[in-house]
Amino acid sequence: MSFIDRGGVQSHALFHLRRRGWAVLRFAGQITFTFFGLLLATFLIGRVVPVDPVLAVVGDRASQSTYDAAYIALGLDKPLWEQFYLYTVRVLQGDFGQSFLTKRPIVEDIARVFPATLELATVAILLGTLIGVPVGVLAAVRQGRLTDQIVRVLGLVGYSAPIFWLGLLGLLVFYANLGWVAGPGRIDIAYEYNFTKVTGILLIDTAIAGEWAAFGNVVSHLALPATLLGYFSMAYISRMTRSFMLAELAQEYVTTARVKGVSEARIIWGHALRNAAVPLVTVIALSYASLLEGSVLTETVFAWPGLGMYLTNSLQNADMNAVLGCTLVIGAIFVGLNLLSDLLYAVLDPRVRRS
Repeated sequence: MSFIDRGGVQSHALFHLRRRGWAVLRFAGQITFTFFGLLLATFLIGRVVPVDPVLAVVGDRASQSTYDAAYIALGLDKPLWEQFYLYTVRVLQGDFGQSFLTKRPIVEDIARVFPATLELATVAILLGTLIGVPVGVLAAVRQGRLTDQIVRVLGLVGYSAPIFWLGLLGLLVFYANLGWVAGPGRIDIAYEYNFTKVTGILLIDTAIAGEWAAFGNVVSHLALPATLLGYFSMAYISRMTRSFMLAELAQEYVTTARVKGVSEARIIWGHALRNAAVPLVTVIALSYASLLEGSVLTETVFAWPGLGMYLTNSLQNADMNAVLGCTLVIGAIFVGLNLLSDLLYAVLDPRVRRS
């Protein structure tokens, strides 16, 4: 290889290295800017809500001197910019403050309740995706036929029916009358202390301990709420999958593939669905994020001790530190899953990697 050829190769490699470096810097800057905006929004929410944080601490019967002392201790006498600075520093250190309701650090409370929401949301999104995507593809392929109409009706019911009503109806039918599933809660008290909680996700903890009777009890409690949330997710995912697939099946490359004699199964599953998967990733990620934020009504109906129920109790008791901590965690979940979906684009679409 000549000196000029080697120089050209090195210049090309350096160009790609610089481009990748700028891409990493842009990605890091996007994360930083988004997180800063999330912090600012959360801080402002805590200042505009009509709840006095001092009264939440000292009570409405405290003397004026006690009120003033608490006001200063909470840093509310400082300028707004200084309060935001101190708030940012505490959050970056992992300190969301103390819950007025539980008297524990909010980080500990969230770490205690989040595994329950994670378990419920993960099972639900798996059900919704594994059923919703094939059903949506089938509806698109059979557009206008009976199969398509049935899928659209089921999706409409799942997407529009009140989730708390479906939950109450499910408890009445499958728990109270038929006895097919366990009732509210995550596990019966008879099994709760038979194993060590390592991850907080009871399906995993009971399996690790080999407590299969407790594992079955956990599945029985999880089955109904996870199925209902999975049905809700499936309705949305199948609807969007159908829409994306109809757009792809109308493209010229599909017509060309059919003219060339490519099998219909390969066209649908190997080409059209692969291209539709790029926008579908965002749909699934946002559906998962909405479940991870804590399905408040579902967790309330099924007495599921997750993030949604913790947030509801905090709101009802004006525990603003806990509310803001949960809001920040929920925002971080949405931001994180959005960024993850952007990274998956490059895996699913080579054009993104070259851009």
